[in-house]
Amino acid sequence: MPTPQGFFRSLSSLRGQLTLWFGGLSLLTLLSAGIYVGKIATQELATFGGLSLYSSARSAADLLATNLRERDTEIRLLRQSPFFMRGDLQGADMRRALQLRQQASREYAWIGVTDPQGRVLQATGGLLLGMDVSQRPWFQAARNGPHMGDVHEALLLAKLMPQQRTDEPARFIDFAAPILDDQGRLRGVLGAHVHWSRITQTVDSVVSQSSTQAKVEVLIADRAGNILYPYQQIGRLQLPARTGGLAQFETLRWNDGQDYLTSVVRVQAETSTDLGWQIVLRQPLAAALQPIETLRNRLLLLGLLMALVFAAIAYRFATRISRPIEQLVEAVRHVERRDAAPVYPAGDAVQEIGQLSRSIQSMTETLLEHEHALETLNATLEQQVAERTEALSQANQELERLATIDALTGLNNRRRFDSRLLESQQLLKRSGRGFGLILIDADHFKQINDSHGHQAGDEVLRQLGRLLGQCTRITDFVARYGGEEFVVLLPDLQSEAEGLAVAEKIRRAVADTRFPVVDHITVSLGLSCAHATDAAATEVLARADKALYTAKQLGRNRVVTL
Repeated sequence: MPTPQGFFRSLSSLRGQLTLWFGGLSLLTLLSAGIYVGKIATQELATFGGLSLYSSARSAADLLATNLRERDTEIRLLRQSPFFMRGDLQGADMRRALQLRQQASREYAWIGVTDPQGRVLQATGGLLLGMDVSQRPWFQAARNGPHMGDVHEALLLAKLMPQQRTDEPARFIDFAAPILDDQGRLRGVLGAHVHWSRITQTVDSVVSQSSTQAKVEVLIADRAGNILYPYQQIGRLQLPARTGGLAQFETLRWNDGQDYLTSVVRVQAETSTDLGWQIVLRQPLAAALQPIETLRNRLLLLGLLMALVFAAIAYRFATRISRPIEQLVEAVRHVERRDAAPVYPAGDAVQEIGQLSRSIQSMTETLLEHEHALETLNATLEQQVAERTEALSQANQELERLATIDALTGLNNRRRFDSRLLESQQLLKRSGRGFGLILIDADHFKQINDSHGHQAGDEVLRQLGRLLGQCTRITDFVARYGGEEFVVLLPDLQSEAEGLAVAEKIRRAVADTRFPVVDHITVSLGLSCAHATDAAATEVLARADKALYTAKQLGRNRVVTL
């Protein structure tokens, strides 16, 4: 039995490679054909399934629209009958009329009449008689015209009517219209509650009869995509955003993490109120494409069988031409290991292999002569590369230092400060860690240059830079802002008082220090603390600059904060 090492060596041989290539190409050909056919079949199957979903959803939407329109029309016509416009709204005849209307349509759970103030005068089954419904949305809306309300759970009727289902609370759709007399004055409001379960049973029956596909689920969603039915999916599912616009169907990723073939149809009820309901039919994409998966598996099995047949044929063919080459490889290994005299294959069987053997013998001698020379040259080149890499690294470090350090004072320069200021602003937005800025300007510095010369002014700036480094905290960032202006960035500033303490320390230190040639100078300081509402770091810098300007106006040698 061959070892694993021997098996892999046989695969890398010529006969193994030819076997793999022939078997692989046959498998690839069949798989490519299968993928192509599968892709076309997938598209056709998805299109067929999507159109089937759309047809069922269209039928359900039309039936639901018809049902809602009939109930809405019934209420609007009923309230215009002479009996309601002129009759006794509290009489027994009114109750019998309401009872007959309820018996004519099983969808009605309750029909009642109220006075203009919202007190129930008469109702089917005597339910809610005398109760005040003036705060109910259907009553308030119907005072101004016919109204159809969205689905809602039962409130007043919940304890008065038998529970039709145990797995969900009773829910109704409201229909209501004002009752007007011959002069157009409001006599009362006619209201009706329709069983939501009757509506959904109608939709379910249409879908179950028209759709023959597996695992098709029917949903009812409102205008915003919130699920209204089934009850178990309320709050759990949300209709995804549609990418196809008015497309009849599309594949959508729902918030349960699965892809569904989905068809959405708007319910065009043409009722008093357009609720924007949508009939949604969805089918798991895996279920819709299950026949294609079966076909793809069969093609894969056929491809594997054909690959084995072609591989066996290729192996027999490769064996006849690979043996001389394997003998030549073994001879070259002896040359490489220098462990035995190489035995080259005879060139009678394959002329090209004999020519290759003689060429290899000649090349072996030449290569060994050049091997030592190449090793010596490689060692020299590696040393030169290492030396030049080190020199380049040092030069880059020096360039980086020169690009961020002010040459005169040795402090950080404006470029480095801008970078740190941006980092502080980003840290404030991300973690809420505040910071502050102190802008410092040497008072009457132009007079120093004019009276004592620029060399004296430069020395003042150098000593001023050293003072700033001594008076600030180790975590503070000090930079030369430009000319005689300096800036101190105060990270993790806890309060404005903390920043004022640092600024005042700087001001006193400068005022108490003797400077060469000019003796004493003063500085003006502007302090600003970052706010969480700052849109950019430039707003903090602008406040500090304004505070510095104010300090100058107030007489210099002082700290002003904004």
